[in-house]
Amino acid sequence: MLRRLPVRSGGELDAMRAAGRLVGDTLDFLRPLARPGAVLGDLDALAEEHIRKRGGVPSFLGYHGFPASICTSVNEQVLHGIPGPYRLGDGDLLSIDCGAIVDGWHGDAAITVHVGTERAADVQLRVACENALAAAISAMRPGARLSDIGAAVQASVTSSAAADRLRYGIVTDYTGHGIGTSMHQWPNVANVGPGGRGPRLRAGVTLALEPMLTLGAPEVSVLDDGWTVVTDDGSRGAHVEHTVAVTDDEPWVLTAPAN
Repeated sequence: MLRRLPVRSGGELDAMRAAGRLVGDTLDFLRPLARPGAVLGDLDALAEEHIRKRGGVPSFLGYHGFPASICTSVNEQVLHGIPGPYRLGDGDLLSIDCGAIVDGWHGDAAITVHVGTERAADVQLRVACENALAAAISAMRPGARLSDIGAAVQASVTSSAAADRLRYGIVTDYTGHGIGTSMHQWPNVANVGPGGRGPRLRAGVTLALEPMLTLGAPEVSVLDDGWTVVTDDGSRGAHVEHTVAVTDDEPWVLTAPAN
């Protein structure tokens, strides 16, 4: 018998929305600051200040020893990049991942932004990743199976690749995840199909959905710092994420910014 996915009450979803809104607002705050000349460590300090001043706690800081409040992944880095002295250059592609805790509940989201001059292929990659996330969110419906989410991501990426005449690799070594009173909970949420498998989604289920794409092959490795995930072929990567709740109506994006 399949294990049932955890369900949050209405009050718990409201609490998660408070954490999620803070995450979304923090990413909105950081987006225009990611410009040529900005130092990643400075962005991290600003993110931590922004979160704490609004009653939250950065959920990444100290998590399994992670030394920062946000992940900043540049160019061939796909995720879990550690903010430090790197100064952003014109044309860089930057993914920012952010998590916050408010009253014991977690929110987790990520964006990919262009630093200065946009490269056409980077724009296509980012849009393909965002479209994949939108497809994943649309699959968050009562009665759907868990693997329908990954199938939706895969179908979206395949469609984007055909339309853009580019090769996109779907990173499968890392997945989305359940989220609630801890940042990473069961189940893992794959970004590939097939659909129709796994437990059914029900109103109140909360998941962090996060497609990760590359402009080449999907294989990745972890650098010697023990965190930063990079493409093996040196191609650029994109990572976007939202924390989403299943409802009896439309999926509720808990990490959408307030405005």
